[in-house]
Amino acid sequence: MAGLIGIGLSGILSHQSALNTTGNNITNANTPGYSRQEVLFETQEGQRTGAGTVGSGVSISDIRRLADEYLVQQVREDSTLFSEQETLNSELTRLDNLLGGESTGLSNALNNFFAALQNAAEDPTSLPQRQLVLSEAQQIVNRFQALNQEFIQQRESVKTQMEQGVKDANTLLKSIAELNLAISESPGIAQGQMPNELLDKRDEKLRQLSELVNIKVTEGEGSQVNVSLTNGLSLVVGSNAAQLGTEESAEDPTRLSFTLSNGGRTLNIDEQITGGKLGGLRRFDNEALKPAFDELGRIAIALSAAMNHQHEIGMDLEGDLGGLFFTDINSLEAQRSRVVANANNQSPQTGQLAVEITDSSALAAGTYTLQFSGDGRSYELIDKATGETVNQGRLPDPVQSEISMPGFNIRVEGGTFNPGDKYLIQPTRNAAESIGLEVDREEDLAFASPIRAEAGDENIGTGAIDQGTMLNVRNPFTNSVLPEFSQQGQLSPPLEIRFRDDAGTLVYDVYDASSGAILEAGDAAAVPPVNTFTPGVSNKLFPEDPSDPDYRGFQFEVNGEPAPGDSFVIGYNSNGVSDNRNAEFLAALGTANTMNNGSQSFAEGYAGLVEDVGVKTRQSQLDMDAGKTLLEQSTNQRESVSGVNLDEEAGKLIQYQAAYNASAQVMSVAQDLFNTLLQSFR
Repeated sequence: MAGLIGIGLSGILSHQSALNTTGNNITNANTPGYSRQEVLFETQEGQRTGAGTVGSGVSISDIRRLADEYLVQQVREDSTLFSEQETLNSELTRLDNLLGGESTGLSNALNNFFAALQNAAEDPTSLPQRQLVLSEAQQIVNRFQALNQEFIQQRESVKTQMEQGVKDANTLLKSIAELNLAISESPGIAQGQMPNELLDKRDEKLRQLSELVNIKVTEGEGSQVNVSLTNGLSLVVGSNAAQLGTEESAEDPTRLSFTLSNGGRTLNIDEQITGGKLGGLRRFDNEALKPAFDELGRIAIALSAAMNHQHEIGMDLEGDLGGLFFTDINSLEAQRSRVVANANNQSPQTGQLAVEITDSSALAAGTYTLQFSGDGRSYELIDKATGETVNQGRLPDPVQSEISMPGFNIRVEGGTFNPGDKYLIQPTRNAAESIGLEVDREEDLAFASPIRAEAGDENIGTGAIDQGTMLNVRNPFTNSVLPEFSQQGQLSPPLEIRFRDDAGTLVYDVYDASSGAILEAGDAAAVPPVNTFTPGVSNKLFPEDPSDPDYRGFQFEVNGEPAPGDSFVIGYNSNGVSDNRNAEFLAALGTANTMNNGSQSFAEGYAGLVEDVGVKTRQSQLDMDAGKTLLEQSTNQRESVSGVNLDEEAGKLIQYQAAYNASAQVMSVAQDLFNTLLQSFR
């Protein structure tokens, strides 16, 4: 009887455990990371008799956790990919909406400004029209600064998310290390009885960590796991967890760098943070936000340089030369702000550098690293976008010199440079922030040209002179005012062009119109000939090369056929308030190709920025959709193995309940037999 009771009892106990396990599966059907469990039954060792072996019931050999490590790892990898793309797409979408919005972008402000200039050119004496130009110019300044401020806010948002992501990662790393310890100390693990709930919790923590950064998981001793970055730097070893952190970047103080602290050592691991949310934030900052800063700054510099130059060579309502329209792009403060010394440079850190914009049309939007080596005088300029060396050489002794690049020069002003010293060169990064309007009054707008020409009253030839073209009022090499414009409100000196016959060749002499002194005599016999005139075509009177000693900063052309004795007088455009020549040139800058080596206008430059961000946003959307599909597929594959099927579990409940009842019936039969036996002895 005892054997029968034992058999029935083993069935009851075993199927009770099976019912408990099935019930646990059902109640955890919606628990994240839960892996379905199943009971493995095993026949107990039978009792041997002369007639054979008599069974002794059933026992549970294991409660198995249904998990496929390959599928679990695949979910982690796809979670890393999707989280990176989702974060990147979210930030890019925000940037795209900002740049492309009608009210937030720059396009409307540019169009309105140049439209106002065009209207003002039609009535250059109108103060209301001039006021509108100033108002629209201020709107451009406001748009540049507002966009730059939005970029800064998004940069700070990225930094905040990085800091929070690091905190979340550290919490997960600590939890994984603690779970490693708990699993290794779990009773029965030496006999293969795994703590299923702890394993599920650890896998879920690992999955959550993979959403933050790309990790590598390897099996360790005692069913522990070791976690590392993809390059092998350890994050968790057994029950010990490293500490992730952030710090101000030594290269660029406006950015954050990632660090890893372990065993008293702290390493910079910025380049090793890939994938996941943190990797997505780094990608956005490097691939979209920094280039957007640089490109917006390039447009601001190009606009300021072109407008400033054209405005300087004009004349205002009061007869004075026009000054700066926008902020000087080459002020000493602006030049030095384009260089950032690396915080890790060796003492005494006295090296002084500045960046001067030499040609805004050739200027590219980019950032560079100037690195010194050898004895501190050998240098290498590296493009940060490509990693390529774009310039290298050696500083003279003393070090004062210039390193020339397309569109800008790096000026070495002095100090000491040590081997390994680095400097971040940002020619355009801060330009959108520093742009400002320099013209305060409507009368100061230089819409007229300061030069004009008149034909002599006694001319008899058919020669005609144009009204001249301004080239510059400053020497491009020294930035000093040319002698011709050194006196306010006059041309110094005014010029008279007189034509004469020189051995059968028509030549012209240049005179000081105020004193009558000859300044430059024509000579047909000279090699090369000087001031000869070719009838029937347009003839330029003056050199246009700034290095020519006779360069005057303006040009006049004469066509037709002047007669010997004919003359033309060139002077200052006094009282030329109705002159709109410079206003037309200013308005024409709106469509002129003044960027990208003369292939792009301001509007096209900004449209290129919007398009570039838009393409990246669209590509990130496609990548995110693909990553989401992959994650859904791998999650479904894992669920097919580890997930709880409620219909299946309901069937098992009925199956185990029936077996439980049957086992109870076995015990009931054994009890009846025992009672019958007892009654036979009464």
